[in-house]
Amino acid sequence: MGRTRRDLVWIPTFAVLVAFAVPWPLWGIDLTVAGLPVWIWWHIGWLGLCTVLFTRFVRSGAWERGMGRRTASNATAGRGDGRAGRGDEP
Repeated sequence: MGRTRRDLVWIPTFAVLVAFAVPWPLWGIDLTVAGLPVWIWWHIGWLGLCTVLFTRFVRSGAWERGMGRRTASNATAGRGDGRAGRGDEP
């Protein structure tokens, strides 16, 4: 699978993260665990999941490609002087 197709996997991934940012299944539930409402635990878990997925997104290089920037390895290879350049430099 090419990079562009792999990058497209991130669109539904982030759509699901946005959709479940609000704890829809927990509306109207007054349950508490360890002194905190369950919806707080939902957000703690959700933010942890967002952190892991966004870290993978950035490390995969999809962020750089999506912003129209070259990755550091491509920038270094293209410059010829061994310096990693900004993505907008020739």
